[in-house]
Amino acid sequence: MRDFLPELLRGLVITLQVTAGGAVVAVIAALVAALARLYASAPWRWLATVYVELFRGTSALVQLFWLFFVLPHFGLTLEPMVVGIAALGLNVGAYGAEVVRGAIGSVGKGQWEAATALNLTRMQALRRIVLPQAFVAMLPPWGNLFIELLKATSLVSLITLSDLAFKAQQINQNTLRTAEVFSTVLLMYLGLSVLITLAMRALEARAARGLRRGRVT
Repeated sequence: MRDFLPELLRGLVITLQVTAGGAVVAVIAALVAALARLYASAPWRWLATVYVELFRGTSALVQLFWLFFVLPHFGLTLEPMVVGIAALGLNVGAYGAEVVRGAIGSVGKGQWEAATALNLTRMQALRRIVLPQAFVAMLPPWGNLFIELLKATSLVSLITLSDLAFKAQQINQNTLRTAEVFSTVLLMYLGLSVLITLAMRALEARAARGLRRGRVT
């Protein structure tokens, strides 16, 4: 293992970079798309719907290829890392938009009525009353989406990024130590998935405590 572990760790760094960057893109895209579909004017609702349906209805692999190989034909060439983060982030964000929309919809009408009774504007009610409650509800499914994002990073080798899965294949071809290499990689992915799960559960518990105290931190 000492022979190939440093090479695997270099691939792990790429995997972590794509996962972290993609998670940021996914959260931003999901929030913007969900709020646009719920509260924006018709053109923005239509645009958000097109984004969600387009990225949910096509595979992440095709999206990666399109951004990396087709966009240059329109004069826009992006670095492989940027394409990997953008494609996977937007793909997961499309699913996340439905999670956010469902979580906001699960907040009872009574909460809106209470906000109206307190003379809050729609935006104030959304920010101070509805979103904090929806935030707690949306955290468990977001944990699953982040794990899906982690696993999807194995696709980025197709756009020349040497991620963990690519390094494993490369080492396996050179050494034929299949069991050792892929067992190590399996444990790495499993460890990362467990860390994501634990982090999301800790965040969920903290958000729930904050909500009970009247604020989400």
